Amino acid sequence: MKTAKSGVEVYLAEQLSQREMDELCDATIAAIESGGGFGWVKVPQRQKLERYWQGSLLVPERRVFIGKLDRVVAGAVQLVRTSANNEAQFFSGTLTGLFVSPWARKHGLGEALVGAVEATAWQEGCRLINLDLRATQLDAVKLYERLGYVCWGHHPAYAQVEGEIIPGRYYYKGLTPPE
Repeated sequence: MKTAKSGVEVYLAEQLSQREMDELCDATIAAIESGGGFGWVKVPQRQKLERYWQGSLLVPERRVFIGKLDRVVAGAVQLVRTSANNEAQFFSGTLTGLFVSPWARKHGLGEALVGAVEATAWQEGCRLINLDLRATQLDAVKLYERLGYVCWGHHPAYAQVEGEIIPGRYYYKGLTPPE
């Protein structure tokens, strides 16, 4: 799926070519090094990153979306579906792991990735998206709030980064049919 901004492309990945895997790992490393590593604070070994991404593609409840800028992988996000045996919460999903490599920021890629998650979630029967993140990820906080996510809670000891306890924020958004 192409977005309105030139050079931005987002798609649901079922498998990755070696080139895409290499670019995804490079983008992941750059995001981790800039402090936006969706949980990672230290860059893991390349083999561990590749296993992480390969494993993410295999989980039935997980959807991996790849974002490209000018045909180079520059970011990703995941939609985690509630397990089918949890009927009471099956209407919801979780957006997790959003990142955009520093070189590709400010081109609309983050918004396009979130939009792809929301559209797919709706198609799969989700009517609500949940997410959480470190409160220090200010650009992500601004993005989610601009896109209509509602902060419903704060956690004073959400994460630990280099020995410092970092607060977290919890968000949700009710979905509407994609335009």
